[in-house]
Amino acid sequence: MSDSLILEVANIETDVLTGVYSEETGRPQPLRISIAVALAPEPQFAPDTPLSASKNYMDLKFAATRGLPQGVHFTLIESIGDHIAETLFLQDARVQRVTVKIVKLAISEAGEEIGMTLTRHRRG
Repeated sequence: MSDSLILEVANIETDVLTGVYSEETGRPQPLRISIAVALAPEPQFAPDTPLSASKNYMDLKFAATRGLPQGVHFTLIESIGDHIAETLFLQDARVQRVTVKIVKLAISEAGEEIGMTLTRHRRG
């Protein structure tokens, strides 16, 4: 069995141009985004292990916020998940797998979470 390292950033709230229906298009929709990234870990993390041995968590947050293109309308939230995954794969060759969960806050009521979870693996 191989070791794994999962970095996570959860519940980032951001507004993104997305939606299919006329009442959704043309204005940003509030989303809650969580990201988990699998990396091949170092053999051991000592107390003085530098950040370069892992990945900066702020890179995950960036991919879900400022890394999304401004002014671009994503018809499906699935395409937002794909964009986030591709951004993280391009940032760091050590990223093996990305899981993105997106909740559409505008249609969620009473604590329910309406959205999707997408997992992509690095190809070739």
